[in-house]
Amino acid sequence: MFDIGVNLTSSQFVKDSDDVVLRAREAGVSGMLITGTSLRESERALALAQRYPGCWSTAGIHPHDASTWGEESAGQLSHLARAPQVVAIGECGLDFNRNFSTPQQQEQAFTGQLALAAETGLPVFMHCRDAHERFLQLLDPWLDKLSGAVLHCFTGTAQEARDCLDRGLYLGITGWVCDERRGLALRALLPMIPAQRLLLETDAPYLLPRDLQPKPASRRNEPLWLGHILRQVAAWRQEDAEWLEKITEENVRRVFGIAF
Repeated sequence: MFDIGVNLTSSQFVKDSDDVVLRAREAGVSGMLITGTSLRESERALALAQRYPGCWSTAGIHPHDASTWGEESAGQLSHLARAPQVVAIGECGLDFNRNFSTPQQQEQAFTGQLALAAETGLPVFMHCRDAHERFLQLLDPWLDKLSGAVLHCFTGTAQEARDCLDRGLYLGITGWVCDERRGLALRALLPMIPAQRLLLETDAPYLLPRDLQPKPASRRNEPLWLGHILRQVAAWRQEDAEWLEKITEENVRRVFGIAF
């Protein structure tokens, strides 16, 4: 299994990242992509990827931090992207739900990182919340220049899923789908996602699956729970879990160009 979204730079992991990685390995997670969400976090993500075998990282600026985007940050990200462990540009995109950075700042940072992905030949690792139409408007001109595009932590509607799939995007599914309160709509549309466009992730330490039994003592999510997400997604798609595991691993190798 490969977890395409682990926020291992989170302060929640600062004291026991070694144990977190070890538990994931013991649970059958063979690889992880550590998410970079700012210049500082992208540097830390790369350092962790260099530290742990079977880990890679992204380099990017999350829409929450888009106000930091500029020529200097673009240059620093370009430098980080030369490291062999960096296999995607991002997490980048739009988040009009919270607007910690203004929409204009988010759009500039997103477009700049799409250009960087095209320049470096790396796929783009994206975030979109409450901004679907504008997200597609900015993404569309770049699609034929990108080596690949992943919309991580997809929680949108069936129509939004179709829009993304029609454009060749890969969709990352998290433990959100295991939430009996908020995840039912996502659970219902799982079968419409072609297996060859499906990726799995925990987004740890966030989005702990709510249907874990027995419930963990801690609410912190960890990549060790990826197998639970895989089994639940396979069941709701009426597919064999081992088969789906192999397909999603092939997808990881194809889009990120890595061997694990």
